[in-house]
Amino acid sequence: MGTAYETISIEKRGAVDWLTLNRPDSLNAISLQMVEELNDYFGKLYNDGSVRVVVMRGAGRAFCAGLDIREGSERPRESLPFGGGFYFQGYLADVYIKMRRCPQPIISLVHGAACGGGFAFALASDIRIAGESARMNAAFIKLGLSACDMGVSYFLPRLVGGSIASELMLTGRFIHAPRALAVGLVAEVVPDDQLEAAAQPWVDDLLGASPMGLRMTKEGLAMAIDAPGLEAAMAIENRNQLMTSKSPNVAEGMKAFLEKRKPVYIQD
Repeated sequence: MGTAYETISIEKRGAVDWLTLNRPDSLNAISLQMVEELNDYFGKLYNDGSVRVVVMRGAGRAFCAGLDIREGSERPRESLPFGGGFYFQGYLADVYIKMRRCPQPIISLVHGAACGGGFAFALASDIRIAGESARMNAAFIKLGLSACDMGVSYFLPRLVGGSIASELMLTGRFIHAPRALAVGLVAEVVPDDQLEAAAQPWVDDLLGASPMGLRMTKEGLAMAIDAPGLEAAMAIENRNQLMTSKSPNVAEGMKAFLEKRKPVYIQD
């Protein structure tokens, strides 16, 4: 994309972007500059067909420790993320909306702390893989705030159910890697030093789908989760299948299936 970032780094590996939150000295805490850069990056993805998958991770000892409260204490009150107006609140919230809006599936590799807004980064992703050190919590309530922040009240009940979401959000307790796996919050748990290797089979599977099929599946699933009923969900499915059926990739996919080989898809 040609943009130089300072708090995040983007490594391009073919059609996959490896996004690293890159403030390791502060456990990748969310600063205003990081919000600006994440908004820029995810905002551009919607119309970037060259990127098909995003892998998100944190540099150093943690995934993301949440909001950089130290930075907030040093800024003018009117620009504070809480207690000083809606500007920062809405600006950070836009990052999670853009993560869900972008057509590329996002895989989060979570190790160490994923707290508050960092927990929300993991929840807003499509697939989560945890390192053995991973510990996640809705830290907002520990700061005198509501735990309903940055989409957590939307994402968490849909991922683990209302009972566990209530437990975690009302108490701010950590959920560690083994339990996160048991309740379906993460897809697998691996040693921290094997996170990158563990992500690769998931990346390969995602790249094995046609570009439009992958995009329509993420979009359709997001819409179906909030659909008012079966007929509404099926209307979305029918629309997506009609759109994808116009692509030459469908014929290639069927031919590859019959010939017992991997399909060779084009950008559609």
